[in-house]
Amino acid sequence: MSNHGTAQILLRATREDDLDFILNAEQSAENRPFVTMWSRDQHREAASSEDQRSLIIETVADGRRAGYILLAGLASEHQSIEFRRIVVTEKDKGYGREAFRLVKEIAFYQLQAHRLWLDVKEHNARARHVYQSEGFIVEGVLRDTVKTNDGYESIVIMSMLRDEYLTRREQ
Repeated sequence: MSNHGTAQILLRATREDDLDFILNAEQSAENRPFVTMWSRDQHREAASSEDQRSLIIETVADGRRAGYILLAGLASEHQSIEFRRIVVTEKDKGYGREAFRLVKEIAFYQLQAHRLWLDVKEHNARARHVYQSEGFIVEGVLRDTVKTNDGYESIVIMSMLRDEYLTRREQ
């Protein structure tokens, strides 16, 4: 995969030497409530899989890692790609929104997806706001589907179709 970027960030393929960064990012106190923890082996597999893509968000200015992204379903005959995860370690700098926009570009132009979808914990209002402002539509809620130490959490399913993306790009 070639790198994709903006003036502020670059998305590049995950390497073996990125795995500690990824594990620390998802286990940090500010990200842990919103992310399902994965093992090093799961992240390693995602980085080398034909059906998944693991990407590092890097700052253009100094090459610092600022987060990571996981996509899945790349081999789906249905052309439905899951935006499985975005974890941003440097908040409030616009990196997450820029990375989100680059993922849409990758999904709909490079990977020729018909549909890009994600799930987000219902209590993650910040992420839901970003996704909706970027054109994702709420499809439904999976009630009490994730068991936690405090009980159960619901998951909101959201998506964007290729023609919706192209219409938004033209406006």
